[in-house]
Amino acid sequence: MKSINQHQAFENEKSIHTDFKEKMTYSDYLGLDTLLSSQRLLSDHHDEMLFIVVHHVSELWMKLILHEINSAVQDIQSDNLRSSFKKLARVSQIQEQLKSVWDVLSTMTPSEYMEFRDKLGNASGFQSYQNRLIEFALGYKTEYVLKIYEKDPDLHQILQEAHEAPSLYDVSIQALARAGLPIDEDVLNRDVSVTHKSNESVKQAWMTVYKNVDQYWELYELAEELVDIEDLFQQWRFRHMKTVERIIGFKKGTGGSGGVSYLKKVLDQYFFPELWELRTEL
Repeated sequence: MKSINQHQAFENEKSIHTDFKEKMTYSDYLGLDTLLSSQRLLSDHHDEMLFIVVHHVSELWMKLILHEINSAVQDIQSDNLRSSFKKLARVSQIQEQLKSVWDVLSTMTPSEYMEFRDKLGNASGFQSYQNRLIEFALGYKTEYVLKIYEKDPDLHQILQEAHEAPSLYDVSIQALARAGLPIDEDVLNRDVSVTHKSNESVKQAWMTVYKNVDQYWELYELAEELVDIEDLFQQWRFRHMKTVERIIGFKKGTGGSGGVSYLKKVLDQYFFPELWELRTEL
């Protein structure tokens, strides 16, 4: 009887795995036909596939980062900080993956890249709108960036809305104020489409949190999640810069971007300046 039951179970399982005429398949669910046919090479060079896949993978990870950050912003606005922690920690793990893609791309030599670089035309990573959306979500707001996307009204609208929305750091500062920590009114009511500048009241509020961890544990944990994200973002930027330098040196980037010189400059940008400044004074 046992062997008959085992045989029936095997037949049932076999049916589940072979009768896909009316059932959704793995490929259907993931849209693999679309995903795996999106690598359209413009040259016959072997390494162009590497170049495209690395950037496709990066854009998919960035899509998930935006999904997590936008949800964490809503959590913080609702004073559900604990729910935001897992999402922000996940962002940090995704950033580790993003950072690693540069190690894969750096296996391509300058001579190999030159074989197909001219096929890229004006296409440049500088035009990655998801990268811009992440910068906006973290609080680095730049008006001139919007001009890059004016030819695409729908995309421009998405970026405009993100540019005018409160950032992850804006809602974190608001959370400090709701916890009773004194924050200057001009910070709480500021134009969130402008990049936040370091403010003494914000620094002192975070200082209070760090000196009273037990009392403000959730805000302390939030601060450390933010520092993790900024730290890894800068590590990603550094690996990006060094990979570009390794492959093209100090040449201009595709599309007329500044290449290494631009990437070095953004290493000095801070999303959450007070969280770094207070470390000197603690």
